[in-house]
Amino acid sequence: MTLNKNLIRNVAIIAHVDHGKTTLVDGLLKQSHTFRDNQAEMSQTLIMDSMDQEHERGITITAKQTCVYYNGYKINIIDTPGHADFSGEVERTLNMADGVLLIVDAQEGPMPQTKFVLQKALDLKLRPVVIINKIDKPAARIEEVKDEIESLFLELATDESQLNYPIYYAIAREGKAGKTIELDDNLNVIFDAIINDIPAPNVDENAESAQLLVAALAADNYLGKYCIGKISRGKLKKGQTVKILRGDVSKNAKIENLFIYKGLGKEEVTEAIAGDIVAMTGVSEANIGDTIATGDKPEALPTIELEPPTLSIYIGPNTSPLKGREGDFTTSRQIAERLERELETNIALKIEPDGLGYKVSGRGELHLSVLIETMRREGYELEAGRPEVVYREIDGKKCEPIENLTVEVAPEFVGAVSQELGIRKAELKSQELTTTGATRFVYEISTAALIGLRNNLLTATKGTVIMSSIPSGYRPVESKYKPERNGALVAFEDGVSTSYALDAAQARGILFIPPQVPVYQGMIVGLSNKKEDIDINICKEKQLTNMRTHASDGAIQLTPYTQFSLEQCLDFLLDDELLEVTPKSLRLRKRQLDPIKRKRENRTY
Repeated sequence: MTLNKNLIRNVAIIAHVDHGKTTLVDGLLKQSHTFRDNQAEMSQTLIMDSMDQEHERGITITAKQTCVYYNGYKINIIDTPGHADFSGEVERTLNMADGVLLIVDAQEGPMPQTKFVLQKALDLKLRPVVIINKIDKPAARIEEVKDEIESLFLELATDESQLNYPIYYAIAREGKAGKTIELDDNLNVIFDAIINDIPAPNVDENAESAQLLVAALAADNYLGKYCIGKISRGKLKKGQTVKILRGDVSKNAKIENLFIYKGLGKEEVTEAIAGDIVAMTGVSEANIGDTIATGDKPEALPTIELEPPTLSIYIGPNTSPLKGREGDFTTSRQIAERLERELETNIALKIEPDGLGYKVSGRGELHLSVLIETMRREGYELEAGRPEVVYREIDGKKCEPIENLTVEVAPEFVGAVSQELGIRKAELKSQELTTTGATRFVYEISTAALIGLRNNLLTATKGTVIMSSIPSGYRPVESKYKPERNGALVAFEDGVSTSYALDAAQARGILFIPPQVPVYQGMIVGLSNKKEDIDINICKEKQLTNMRTHASDGAIQLTPYTQFSLEQCLDFLLDDELLEVTPKSLRLRKRQLDPIKRKRENRTY
């Protein structure tokens, strides 16, 4: 069968975090016979989540493309992140889709990021298909969720036709779906919905000149850089001369290799038609948002519009006394080159020089911490500062970003949550009881006050809180939020920590390090019980006077030390502190290591 645009469907999977997007894609891949029965993928889950951090965090971080064939139709599937911090991934990849599968949890219903991703899809006039997933949950409330989805569409729809959306039901984990809650033992209903409810690409496949908007980039060691996008007009051919258009700038290039997607891999072709999603090499100077076009009068497509960053963080070369011991890439130049490479694919980032290092701006703490963790795993050694809000000037006024925060918590922790959010001057918008007996709050809160909130609420609720937030605009800055925290226990000298010194220090606060680790003057080794910083000698050894005293050292009982994750370290920081990040260690430290100079400077941060 000859492929034409009417046999192509381009669909993006969108949803709130953990509502089942990637699990549904697993089922579509397996049931379309994309893999042989004996292939390893048939027994895997979360097949599309290829990054180590995606498996560890249980979230999708980068959007990915795959392709399945069903009843003669070619279905290009785009798996998108659900977290608002990675909304840049959603915005750029939705440009390749003609419709979306909106997945909604049958118990939780539409959540903040459900609203966020649906808004983006409806703004692009994409045809929605709703799938209510996880209907086997004991607390599933299908009818109420349908009403909530209807209210959400009424709020977000840009024209009346978007209110006519089909609803299907599924248990993606078991590979079942149906038009009613009586499910079939397969996902054929979803395949049919993609073919029948989502339109074929609205493109001109017979046009003499071709157009493609670059929506994603990839690279490998064999062929180098790939440009990925949907052909919106005409045909592209291997070996064809094209122009790369960026604003008024035009550059010549030649398509060296042309690929279409098939399963998890790519298949090389000599020609691809309008409406299909392709990857190509040879156009290495193209970036996301550029147009690749042919013809005597090539025309640029509208570029991808992105929301501005809301948080920034300082990233620079490590300047601690232990610098260069644990990383492979330690210089400012190496860090700059790595950040420039990141800009090619992570288009929601912005980077500006800042002293020895760089001010890196992104969509949120998770967005920035994933970048730092990725660099750390690649062998980079660096230091990072406290996340700061990116302000904007609107109508002559300094404005700060605000977010809608949803918090779900058990009744016994309602007081602790209300107290913490009261301190952060969050404004309560609504409060309701869920079917599981939990209380769900919706707050409006400044982005600045969100920094460090997750860790505080996890501690206050014994790890049971569920929270998520989405940007909701800007408002004039009333008063700058200042985080409250006890002082730090700061090492007074260089050396190696000892059990004897730690035993004495633990009466003054919570320790962050165990015995026998290298420390340096100015390194933060714990959280004080008092509001002010305390300089302590963490390397002091017991004076040995006789064998009996020496033997009694074994009786020292140290309280287990607190080990922070990368995000917890960033949340802990105050303005006069830094985080040393290496492939092996995370160390908190003061910007000014010398205690006398630190007091003498008496800076106002």
